[in-house]
Amino acid sequence: MPLSIRFVSFSLFLCLGTSLAHAAGDAAAGAQVFKKCGACHTATEPMNRVGPSLMGVIGRPVATFSGYNYSSAMTAFGEDGKVWDEERLSEYLMSPKAMVPGTKMSFPGLKKPQEIEDVLAYLKTAVAK
Repeated sequence: MPLSIRFVSFSLFLCLGTSLAHAAGDAAAGAQVFKKCGACHTATEPMNRVGPSLMGVIGRPVATFSGYNYSSAMTAFGEDGKVWDEERLSEYLMSPKAMVPGTKMSFPGLKKPQEIEDVLAYLKTAVAK
């Protein structure tokens, strides 16, 4: 097989593999997992609770939801323009305090990768009530 075809095949494989990795989440299962988050956050209302609303969080710059009083640690974490993408949220949801020492979030994190993928799928599909 010529080198150019191998390169194109490999590139296509990488692109599809990345897409499939993020497509693995189940939004319905994620809604169930999100119940662990629901005491402090909402994903279907643009209002703050103990934590900020997570409605539209994927693609949102860190520490920018209007009206929420973020910790100085979270504000500093987002100062350089970080955005909550799936990769960053996955890491954060695994261990919030490890990623942002000093965050107000007391939740220890989701330990199962599938739960994280499911919550991400839910957050992508959650809409206002």
